[in-house]
Amino acid sequence: MDKTRIIFVRHAKAQYGEDDRERPLTESGLENRKIVLDTLKDQKIDCFLSSPYKRSYDTIKPLADHFKKNIITDERFRERKVGTWKEDWLYKRWADFTCAEEGGECLLSVQTRNMEALKEVLIKHENETVVIGTHGTALSTILNYYDKSYGISDFLRIVSLMPYIIELDFVKDRLTDIRELAYVETKEN
Repeated sequence: MDKTRIIFVRHAKAQYGEDDRERPLTESGLENRKIVLDTLKDQKIDCFLSSPYKRSYDTIKPLADHFKKNIITDERFRERKVGTWKEDWLYKRWADFTCAEEGGECLLSVQTRNMEALKEVLIKHENETVVIGTHGTALSTILNYYDKSYGISDFLRIVSLMPYIIELDFVKDRLTDIRELAYVETKEN
């Protein structure tokens, strides 16, 4: 293969709770993660990486088990530190990537650490296929890095898609193709 394939898997639906890192998948999330295995089980996958957050890790775990591979967690792929869920801040953050509410993390920070990790993956795993368990905001900032027109409307489109599987092909560090592979549209509780 003359390209590196990165398959991002945004986590399945998780329970809400105080400890964002340890939020488990809901019953429907556990069921819906089967689409990850069904979609990717026939591909050749060389490596599994994930955010250290339980919901991301657990979403790709059945696929990693299928391939008898470990999942390596990388703190840089974690979700954005949230200070407030007020909707007006969502729009402010997307209008200005340096903007963050008190106690929250700006999108530029999320993008910078995710891109640092992704660039290392592209070097270390050149010409391989890598699955990365991720989050909606983290993934959206990566997509925005490669296409500045990717904005809040694109982010809002994927908010209810859990899991969401997207494949990016690279030659060296140049993105050459993007394909949505599968998703489950969830309903809010």
